[in-house]
Amino acid sequence: MGTGITIENVEPGSIAAELEIEAGDRLLAINGHPVRDIIDFGYYSGEEELLLEIEKTDGDIWEIEVLQEEGESLGILFESPRPLRCSNSCLFCFVDQLPKGLRNSLYVKDEDYRLSFLYGNFVTLSSLRREELLRICEQRLSPLYISVHATDPDVRAMLLGNQACTPILELLKELASAGISMHTQVVLCPGLNDGLQLERTVRDLAALFPQVASLAVVPLGLSRYRDSLPELQPVTCDYASEFLALWQPRAHDLAKQLGSPFLFFADEFYLKAKKPFPPLADYGDLPQIENGVGMVPLFLDEAEHVLAAAEPMKKGVVAIVTGKSPYSYLESFLQGLAEKTGVTFRIFSVNNSLFGDSVTVTGLVPGKDILEMGKREVFAEAELVVIPDVMLKEGEEVFIDDVAIDDLRNVLGMKVEVCVATPSGLYDSLKRCFPR
Repeated sequence: MGTGITIENVEPGSIAAELEIEAGDRLLAINGHPVRDIIDFGYYSGEEELLLEIEKTDGDIWEIEVLQEEGESLGILFESPRPLRCSNSCLFCFVDQLPKGLRNSLYVKDEDYRLSFLYGNFVTLSSLRREELLRICEQRLSPLYISVHATDPDVRAMLLGNQACTPILELLKELASAGISMHTQVVLCPGLNDGLQLERTVRDLAALFPQVASLAVVPLGLSRYRDSLPELQPVTCDYASEFLALWQPRAHDLAKQLGSPFLFFADEFYLKAKKPFPPLADYGDLPQIENGVGMVPLFLDEAEHVLAAAEPMKKGVVAIVTGKSPYSYLESFLQGLAEKTGVTFRIFSVNNSLFGDSVTVTGLVPGKDILEMGKREVFAEAELVVIPDVMLKEGEEVFIDDVAIDDLRNVLGMKVEVCVATPSGLYDSLKRCFPR
């Protein structure tokens, strides 16, 4: 990694602005420490007295002394680190199962411990260098989110398609001894890392509790674009049902043994098995909710509170678009919400033509399929179409296939609202669109 990071923006009125630091300048060092990325900046900029080495856009080098009060911000914003690329060839990698023609960023396989620390991205640490490990320990980059898949070195190497990958268990032990907190996951591949292999993995990781703070088991995702890829067995309804019957009691026993919930199963297992979810309390502080663990129980809990507080609104007809997985839970909530508000709801689950029928999550619904529904006038009686924000690229109103919300508005010729994909998010959108 080169030294120095580019300043993307400077907050008006900040310390940096007063010192004439500008967007486009590069921060080279703080108190003599070379700055490689925003993690170094955060680590070295906490002192009251700072000596900043700045390279201006014209090439001049400035040395700037700064005296800052505790908790005060310099007002400098930086570009995000450019992701380090993954060297694995995972048997189940979903990026390898994407069709052509999607936006370029979707085809990037990152394997970057920095993004794990900053944003919660899962990494395998399969190619972690010794100096990077030492940096994690020295700078206390914690928590990390780590894809283990199997603690058996041979099984893990097979799953990752990387015979040179670092043995994970010794690495986790070293991180644990340095006080690094870790959240781990297993992408479950029937016949490969379940059964005795999963028992071993759970046992090995639980032995590192509390530094290994959680373990989520999530089912592999299989799209219809696997013609040239290894054949893998899907997690079926029967498999999910048998899996939960075996492992739910073990998770409860383990929670009692450790004194805290530790082993979690992705919501998709319960949805596939058509089994009731555990109570929300069983998910602790929801450490793996971004991994699809506990989202439905949280939704159900929040739905109760929203329904208890919901009030009558101006009458209208609203079309709600969703993936197939959460359909039944969303339908139940909307029935209650209709009774309390007087709004009429029509819920539409989308069959995913892009990835295939086995991909049922809302976040991967392509805009093209909703456009086709609009052309067939399935939303004709609605005054409003509501799209959950999880269908769109973060910070942009674009679906996974680059269809824009404005494209949808043009085809439908009606109001389209993007809402936060929670009961309260939907209710807030309705209050804006159908005030009393």
